[in-house]
This record gives sequence, C-alpha cells and structure tokens, in this order.
Amino acid sequence: MPLTMVEPNGLDIMCLNKYRNSSSSSSSSEQDKKIFSKLKLSLSEDYPKKNAEFLSGQYGTNLLLIGAALMLAIANKNPSVKEEDLRSFTTCLMILQLLWMMWYILVRDRQKSAPPEKDVHATSGWIRGGLTLLALLSLIMDAFRIGQYVGFQPCVSAVLVVFPVIHATHTMAQVHFLWFHIKDVIKSFETFERFGVIHAVFTNILLWCSGVMSEAEHFLNNHKRRLSALGLINLTTEYSEPQCNCTTSTCSMFATSLYYLYPFNIEYHIFVSVLLFVMWRNIGRTIDLTSNHKRQVGKNPGLILGPLVGLLALASTIGILVVYVTHVEKSIQMRRSAVSMFYIYAIVMLTVMCIAGASGLLIYRVNHMPLDTSKNPSRQLDAEVLFGSSIGSWLMSWCSIVSVLSTESNPPYRWTNLVYSLFIVLEKYVQNLFIIESLYRQQEDGERQDPELPAAPEVFSVTSSLAPPYNGIINRTFESPDRSCVTTESEQEESEQVYGCPRKLSDVPAPVGNETVERPNIKRQILKNIAVFLIMCNISLWILSAFGCRPQYDNGLEEETYGFSIWSTVLNFAIPLNLFYRMHAVASLFEVFSRV
Repeated sequence: MPLTMVEPNGLDIMCLNKYRNSSSSSSSSEQDKKIFSKLKLSLSEDYPKKNAEFLSGQYGTNLLLIGAALMLAIANKNPSVKEEDLRSFTTCLMILQLLWMMWYILVRDRQKSAPPEKDVHATSGWIRGGLTLLALLSLIMDAFRIGQYVGFQPCVSAVLVVFPVIHATHTMAQVHFLWFHIKDVIKSFETFERFGVIHAVFTNILLWCSGVMSEAEHFLNNHKRRLSALGLINLTTEYSEPQCNCTTSTCSMFATSLYYLYPFNIEYHIFVSVLLFVMWRNIGRTIDLTSNHKRQVGKNPGLILGPLVGLLALASTIGILVVYVTHVEKSIQMRRSAVSMFYIYAIVMLTVMCIAGASGLLIYRVNHMPLDTSKNPSRQLDAEVLFGSSIGSWLMSWCSIVSVLSTESNPPYRWTNLVYSLFIVLEKYVQNLFIIESLYRQQEDGERQDPELPAAPEVFSVTSSLAPPYNGIINRTFESPDRSCVTTESEQEESEQVYGCPRKLSDVPAPVGNETVERPNIKRQILKNIAVFLIMCNISLWILSAFGCRPQYDNGLEEETYGFSIWSTVLNFAIPLNLFYRMHAVASLFEVFSRV
C-alpha cells in the first residue's frame, strides 16, 4: 500500500505530485504545440507571396498567349481575324494599365507621410533618360501612324486611328511612372499590385511582339522583292496597306518613315518590360540597407582611348551600312561583294571586342576583389536576360556553321561566314563573362582604397582590437610601450607637441601615397575605357542589324540548307532577340562603367 504523507496544513503530498505531473505534461504538450505552430508558420509564411507571384505570372502569360494567337492568325492572312482585332485587344490592355498607374499614383500621393522604400539598383538616371529618348521617337512614330491612317480614313477601321492615340497617351504616362515610381518597393496591397505590375509587364511585351512581327514582315517582303528582281525566286509580295487610294500626298512618306522608327519603338517596350519586371520582383521585399546605396560617379581622367576607338567604330559602321544597303539590291556580283565586306568588317570588330573583354577579365582576376553576394533582383535579372537573349544569335551562328560545312556551293564569303559565326559565339561568351564579373564585384570603399591596407582604428567601437584595455586609470606607457600612441587624431597631435610621442605607421594607416593610388587608378581607367569601347561597338552592331544590314537574308547559304520557310522562321525568332541583346548589353555596360 502506498504511504501517504500529510502536511500539517492538510495537503496531500501524493495529490500534489499527481497534479504537478499533470501540469508538467500539459505544459510540455503546450510547448510542443507552440513549436509545431512556429514550424508551420515558418513553412507557410511565404505561401501567400508565392501564390500571388504564381497567379499573377499565370495571368500575364495567358495575356501574352492570347495576343500571340491573334498575331499568328493575322500572319497567316486568316480573313476571320484581322489587324483590327489585335489592335482592339492591345488598346484595352493599355487602357487597363493606364487605370492601374493612375490608381497607384493617387494612393502614393495619399501616403506621403509614409513614403515607400526605394531600391536604388532598380534603375539609374541615364537609363531613364535613354528610355525617354526612345519614348520620344515612339511618339513621333504614333504621329506618323495617325497621319497615315487619316489619309486612308475612308477604308480603314476607326480602331486603327484610336490605337496610336491611346499608345501615345500610354507612352507619356508610362515614362512619368518610370521616372518617379519605378524604384518603389511596394508593401501595401501587395497581391493587387502584383497583378497590376505584371499586367504592365506583359502589355509591353505584347506591344514588343507586335512591333517585331510588323518589322519582320517588312524585311521578309523586301527579301522576296530582292530575290524576284534578281530572278532567283518567284514569290508574291504581300503588303498590309489599305486597299484604297490615300486622300493626302504624305501617306507614302509616313509609311516609309515608320519602318525606320520601328527599332526604337521595339527597344522602348522591351526595356520598359524589364524595368517593370524588376519592380514586380521587389514587391514585398525587405531592403538590405547596407548594400542599398550607389557610389557617386566622379571625374574620369584618362578616358580617351575607349571613346576615340569606339567613335571610329561607330563612324565605320554607318559607312558600311550605307554601302551595304545601296549595293545589296543591285546585281548578284555587287550583292556578294557587299556581303563579303560586311563579314570582313564584322570579324575585325568582333576580334577587337573579344580582346577588350578578355583584357577586362584578366584585370579582375589580378585584382582579387571579392564577389558581392547580396540580394539584388535587378543584377540577377541582368545576368539572366544576357544569357537568354544570347540564344537567338547563337542559334543563327550554329545554323550558319552547319550550312557552311555542309553546302556544295562555294561563294566568295563562304569561309568568312564561318569565321564570323564562330566569333559571334565567342564574343558573347567573353562579353557576358565581363559584364557579370563587373556587376558581381564588390565596389571598393571610398575610405579604404586598397583592401590589403589595415583599417583605421575604431575609436567609438567597444570591440576595437586596437583599443587598450580599460582598468580604471589608463596608463598607456605601462600597458604596452608599442601601443602608447594608439589615440585619436587630436590626442596624437597633442601628444606630439607636449610629450614628443611619435606617430607610428603600424597604429594609424599612413596616407595613401602616389604609388599606392596609381595602380588601382590605372586599372579603373583601363576598365572604363573597355566599357565605353564595348558600348560603342554594341551600338554599332545594333544599328547594322536594325536598319537593314542583315546578310543572313542575302547570302543564300542557309536558305540552300534549311529552305526558305524554315530559315525565315529562325530569323524571325533570332534577330529580335539579337537586337534586344545588343541594347541590353549597352545598358549593362553603362552600369559597369558607373561601378568601376
């Protein structure tokens, strides 16, 4: 029988032990529940954010697929689907984006007391300035569209006149939004804002696709006309002009000018979509304040060779473009000469670009600067877009290599085409590595020019390794004779004057001499010159491809291997990506220039 002990106050000890065990088990179960709830919260706290990202991403993708379905039907000349249907769809999307931007601006104006956080890496002033210039050229294109459709007013739908008006309004409102709100890190109405931002992203992507389709159709018709004029092929050329007479004398001028403005409009929309995608990625993000700053760009002494050689390449490019466009539509012999001239010029330029990029990579390898591993959606997107947009030109290059090695014909530019294609692959490899290496390098601290120099004493830090131990009264001479002069700058001056205490180089970092500053400065000057030179070269290659210098249409080797329809499909996919790669490389190299 268990022994029962009774306290003088009458409490049963066994009963007490019984209740104590019960309370202990209940507290342990409550603790387990708390741990389980914390674990459940940690596992599920990102689910709402991920669900919103996933749902908004699906919404934007389906918008793009609807527009793509309409464009494919129009490209096939389906009489049941007309251009007016695509214009109506994109007009509705632009109106919805205008309403969302208006709502966002009004909400932000009402929350002036609590301004949103800013991501300084989202964009820069020169990017917004460049986009503003592209937007102005897009507005000119809208004006030409309005003028052209007014001339054909009796036989065109009113949608074709309304579309450029809404597009111009959309462009002006979007530029205002990019200037003042693109850096915002949204923390309120996150789910709704995700849908609004992703709607804006895919609206611009759809407008980009529409412009690419119109430009590709124009170049394809020109290619057919060239082949028919040379008697090489008999294909019918289809134009999208209205089937009626123009009521004004300027319709042909407007129609011709539109195709020279399409490249700027196309680049405007794809750049806007990239910036808005960064804003979408920043929604709900916690900004790391230690890395959320940009160093001001100062003077750039020694910046001579890169701009000079780059301007020379740009001037040569314009000359090559004029000669190519004027000679390619003439006889077969002149067309072959023009294609050969292009390949030789491009090989020289790509070789110099490879050497410049490899020199920059070598400088980074010698410098041994650590990598910056902080979270930066803009920088991560730059690397992903550089790789993704390189696929287009790589596909063209490998198709050309296969064609050159397998074809039986032997035109004078056969082997130069092979060398050009190999250098295209190599140049993008080297340039992508140089850009990513530059963007992921930590910026040198302005207070510490050389990472090998010791840091300055942390006067106000309680954990400073240079601070002497405090044991009441500080006797620096008694503590350590070597550390007797580890004081602040004012104390050192006083010590030198009164006690004759010398200033030691081991305690306080010496002023950086001429030899210490010269080496990093020379490296920075070389890197800046390389960045400027590559910027000019990428602009040159963009100009060549954007304004009609496309030997892939005119050399005939790839058409002989793959056939007209397959090779045209490859070019319609690859050339827009290549154009975007060149402009995105220019933007990334500007960022490299500002970071060096």
